[in-house]
Amino acid sequence: MDAFSAELNDLLVTTFRSILKLEEHALGRIARGISLNEMHMLEAVAGGKSAGRSISDIAAELNITLPSVTMAVNKLERKGYVVKQKSEEDKRVVIVRLTAEGRRAEVAHRFFHRHMVLDITRGLTDREEAALLKGLRKLRSFFDDQQHHLDTLLPNVGLPKVREENR
Repeated sequence: MDAFSAELNDLLVTTFRSILKLEEHALGRIARGISLNEMHMLEAVAGGKSAGRSISDIAAELNITLPSVTMAVNKLERKGYVVKQKSEEDKRVVIVRLTAEGRRAEVAHRFFHRHMVLDITRGLTDREEAALLKGLRKLRSFFDDQQHHLDTLLPNVGLPKVREENR
């Protein structure tokens, strides 16, 4: 591996680990007893505002299975972060809403992200900000393409896709 590739690999790996470690540390102070994956679930639920989100919508957003979402929501409900109820329009559909404690945790987590971004970009010139965004967009595009390639190459391997029913 050439020097550029070795440094890029090191930066990708260590940056990913550092972000996870920092976020997990902050999460421990924000909302005790929930995992980073559970916090991402709360973020998805929060996307529905006060109307909440259906299990299917959450699964589609997070690209995980309906049973996985159901199990995580049940766990978050036991911990007091969400409530579930049947939809008024279709009793087969379960709507998930944040409790006051869930909203508090989600807002605090959003605040953490906002300040992380502000701290990272403090002191960058407009040109550096544009270059950073361009590079990160290319990086995201690469990973999106790789995921799409895996999904089309191995469509029946791994997690099943979320069905569109009840959406």
